[in-house]
Amino acid sequence: MIATAKQAPPALSSAQRRRLRGLAHGLTPIVQVGQQGVTPAVLSAVAQALLDHELIKVRLREPEDKHGMSTALAEGTQSTLCGLVGHTVILYKPHPERPQLRPWDPTP
Repeated sequence: MIATAKQAPPALSSAQRRRLRGLAHGLTPIVQVGQQGVTPAVLSAVAQALLDHELIKVRLREPEDKHGMSTALAEGTQSTLCGLVGHTVILYKPHPERPQLRPWDPTP
């Protein structure tokens, strides 16, 4: 069995996270986390959505600990937590081969 090394999430400055939150403003949540919380199926769906879109919103339904759940989502998908607004989590992970969003670049 081959062990895969976990990739560290991209380190972003507060200005870069703020820019990504601005870009995410018009997005709708792609994944919803239900009563079961952060399960392997949810992590798989979030990882696929990040691979497809790079920047996504995840809606938490009636979370007991929204900060803990948002951290678990970011750590479980090796992505960067850009923000938590209400019950909506904003996650960013650049595409491994063809990144399209550049949080350091002023043009979208």
